[in-house]
Amino acid sequence: MEPYRGYGITIPFDRVPLHAQRDRIAELAELGYTDAWSAETDGTDAFTPLALTSQWAPSLRLGTAIVPVFTRGPAVIAQSALAMAQAAPGRFVLGLGTSSDVIVGRWNGMSFDDPYKRVRDTVRFVRAALTGEKVTETYDTFSIRGFKLSAVPEQRVPILIAALREGMLSLAGREGDGAIINWLSADDVARVAPIVNAHGEDKEIVARIFVVPSEDAETVRAQAKFAIAAYLNVPVYAAFHEWLGRGPQLQGMWDAWKAGDRAAALAAIPDEVVDQLIVHGSYEQCRAHIQRYIDNGVTTPALAVLGMAGVDTEEAVRQLTPR
Repeated sequence: MEPYRGYGITIPFDRVPLHAQRDRIAELAELGYTDAWSAETDGTDAFTPLALTSQWAPSLRLGTAIVPVFTRGPAVIAQSALAMAQAAPGRFVLGLGTSSDVIVGRWNGMSFDDPYKRVRDTVRFVRAALTGEKVTETYDTFSIRGFKLSAVPEQRVPILIAALREGMLSLAGREGDGAIINWLSADDVARVAPIVNAHGEDKEIVARIFVVPSEDAETVRAQAKFAIAAYLNVPVYAAFHEWLGRGPQLQGMWDAWKAGDRAAALAAIPDEVVDQLIVHGSYEQCRAHIQRYIDNGVTTPALAVLGMAGVDTEEAVRQLTPR
């Protein structure tokens, strides 16, 4: 069986109140996008934008990329998945992941313990719960006593797992319907995709791809370094890029960041790293770069248009449609 293949966009859009995004979201299907993928960091939660989109753009497939397994109880995750499956029958995909020690620990005051096991256990529980089974089970990271959803989704809800390194990538292929990948280059996809696909040819691989359609490379690089420093100094992402072999390029940034010298950390990020992780250039150059992700194993790109270098994100979404 072939994996699902789509062309997605990240919602909600930055700098616009959620209530004011109806027209932009309703237009996505007409533009040729098949999917809308939400995120959950420091803005809206993952489910609310998708619930609205289920009504504003009723043909789009909807996915969370991702819902953290630590910040909600397992039963609440199952309930939210059921609600979305009822709002968009056959069109909802649940993306689960660890999130990061920053979001889980520093922002939510929860322990970031045994992230691999917590994801595995949550996937196993939610999959069972969504069948209508009454679950009584002691998992490694939590116990459930007699939980049963009061309704069952009309159609099976695929579960994707956010994955960085080999262990979670293997879990995504083995126990998930595929993987969600993030903050990696098109060439990196050629390394991570086979680990997922080793467990079946029908696995979906969703990639959040950061795009800045601007030919002002100097400004893009200068501004993108702030985003790169914010993410790649988080321990889980630092370990990921070390595993990918980018350690020598990023060591200067890591050392300066740990020393508290933010300016030096930004200056230490090589331009070539920005060019690998951020798609930028003309629209045609951006489309060609996105295609490299697809050629290397991504089945569903989820573009995230960044409002850097004066980019009009609304126009960019219109221009970056699949062709």
